[in-house]
Amino acid sequence: MDKRVKFDFEIYFTNGGSIKGEDFRLDILGNNISDKELAHYIVADLRLLMVGETKILNKEILTDPHKRKPINAKIENDLLIDLSHTIEHGLVTYKGLPAPIVCDYLSRENSKQFYAEGTEFQIGKIEMVTNTGTYIDCPFHRFENGKDLSEVGLECFTDLDAIVISIPFSETLEITEEHLKNYEIRNRAVLIHTGWDSNWNTEKYYENHPYLTEGAAKYLKNCSVKLVGIDSHNIDSTLGKTRPVHTTLLGAEILIVEHLCNLYLLPKDGSTFSAIPPKFKGVGTFPVRAMAKLTKNV
Repeated sequence: MDKRVKFDFEIYFTNGGSIKGEDFRLDILGNNISDKELAHYIVADLRLLMVGETKILNKEILTDPHKRKPINAKIENDLLIDLSHTIEHGLVTYKGLPAPIVCDYLSRENSKQFYAEGTEFQIGKIEMVTNTGTYIDCPFHRFENGKDLSEVGLECFTDLDAIVISIPFSETLEITEEHLKNYEIRNRAVLIHTGWDSNWNTEKYYENHPYLTEGAAKYLKNCSVKLVGIDSHNIDSTLGKTRPVHTTLLGAEILIVEHLCNLYLLPKDGSTFSAIPPKFKGVGTFPVRAMAKLTKNV
């Protein structure tokens, strides 16, 4: 049934003064709406600044036909897609590197001795190598004088125009420059979707994985892409001891994201990509919460 909310409000400003309203009526979805939601709406709709305390008074839910779109209807202009694997205790991302240790530094039970009854906290402790889970590589990972995580600007990690290029591992493991041609890739995040993430956390994941060739890396460099991501164990072949893709891309300050997942949820075009690490000095790679944002037309 259609619902409306009737209420009074008082809004006080941090620089003095106030405004009040009586018997306001607004359409809502569902059978109720919180005072906090109502206050946020009034402040935003009236474009008020310097707002301090807000009060919603005499709130009453009415049954009445809607006259416009309910104020708490979700306007899902943007859809966020998580492209990161979950990091948990004991997870093996790269064989030969130690798994993370995730534990309590201060447990809730032990915290009771420091606080009043009913007040408890947990402080976690994580010990891990930086190549854990879904992670980003910056130049310092490969080059001693390359930029580390603290020296790469936020604009290099955030809201990059993205293109997804699908090259199924069932068709080829070796991705060459020929697979990357005939796409608009300049100044974009190029996300290579192989489907290899379906083998995540299994023995198969670590061997005979999809990878880019040196020629593919040089092609991406010459096309001035901003970032290259892949849903595989490594963007390079791990059969030898050289890593020409890392060398080529990071040498050109093109960031790399490995161990992505869920790329099948993205369209080829029409998304932006973000993978933001903490601002560590002296660190060249670190786990990220990689994500894509899809903009919907409403």
